[in-house]
Amino acid sequence: MTYLNYNRKLKMGLVGGGPGAFIGDVHRKAAILDGGVNLVSGTFSRHIENSKEAGQTYNINPERVFDHHEIMIQNELSLPDEDRIDFVAITTPNQSHYSIAIDFLEAGFHVMCEKPMTFDVKEAVKLQEKVRETELVFGLMHNYTGYPMVKFARDIVRKKELGNIRKIVVQYPQGWLTTPLEETGHIQAGWRTDPSQSGGAGSMGDIGTHAENLSEYITGLTISDVCADLSMFVNGRKLDDDGNCLLKFNNGAKGLIHVSQIACGEENNLVIWVYGEKKSLEWHQETPNELIIRDGNGPNQIWRRGNDYVAQISPAAARATRLPSGHPEGFLEAFANIYLNFTDTIRSRYLNQTPTEAMLDFPNVNDGVRGMLFIETVLKSAKSDQKWTKILTHK
Repeated sequence: MTYLNYNRKLKMGLVGGGPGAFIGDVHRKAAILDGGVNLVSGTFSRHIENSKEAGQTYNINPERVFDHHEIMIQNELSLPDEDRIDFVAITTPNQSHYSIAIDFLEAGFHVMCEKPMTFDVKEAVKLQEKVRETELVFGLMHNYTGYPMVKFARDIVRKKELGNIRKIVVQYPQGWLTTPLEETGHIQAGWRTDPSQSGGAGSMGDIGTHAENLSEYITGLTISDVCADLSMFVNGRKLDDDGNCLLKFNNGAKGLIHVSQIACGEENNLVIWVYGEKKSLEWHQETPNELIIRDGNGPNQIWRRGNDYVAQISPAAARATRLPSGHPEGFLEAFANIYLNFTDTIRSRYLNQTPTEAMLDFPNVNDGVRGMLFIETVLKSAKSDQKWTKILTHK
């Protein structure tokens, strides 16, 4: 795996990723995996001692470790251009994504942000406008679009191998919130089940947006209408821990999204099925190196990552592949593929080049707005007596 040739490594800042955090450290590892990025600065926690502890773990100069992102920005701007960070990754709880992203964009820094992008649709639209105004690179970490066989699935659909798409089904069951884990002091459960930090949705915001994004990425279609049902099975929980959505797509296709974080015994069982008039495809996140193609007039096929027959059909899948066939690639590599394209787009700016289509293959601010519109519509539908609720569009 190689990145666009440039005369230095890009410098990364990180907001989040302190002691006890999960996703911040994943971002760090993924960003530096291909050797083109160094983490040099961060606000890892709102508590300076925790931030310093994380900075020491990440081997960061103590003078570039902070307890507030605004102080971090001021410090970065005081440095010579060649020493400043090139971009920041935002891995904090949802309620702070918007303000942190806006501040870094206004200071002239490119941004990678965790999903869901903002707290609500209003913030998402304002952030979209700011990205357009600044013309800076903005990435959104829908990591499942980084898997080689997801890109292969998208390209199979693009080539009309399945024919017209008729139905899309996505399931995403987890079992980690089967009990009131948030009452034990568990950091991840605590903020994800807190409306003041997570927003209006629980499981549907946390993992339902992945299902929404994956369905639209692979098929190239957009969800137009939703019929949703949300539940809070654990007593006292304030946000949904289980949800089901019937879907209508803009081409007339129908669909279903089922997500749950109280599916006892499940780990991270994200699966998508796409049914066309000629063939169908199936991809499992827990066995991500395979894509199943089913043909009603012939035998089923299993396509495997890393083989030349995949690369011949999907250059995007080949670009996202690091190891030969038979050597499994997974979660971290998918994150790294998003970072590879995001950072190559930044490098192309520095080199006064136009980024290629392959480089631009990462979720962006527009995908973030789509995700927030989806959440808003699901919440509205779940509270409504109407069967269908239309997703409003924003351009």
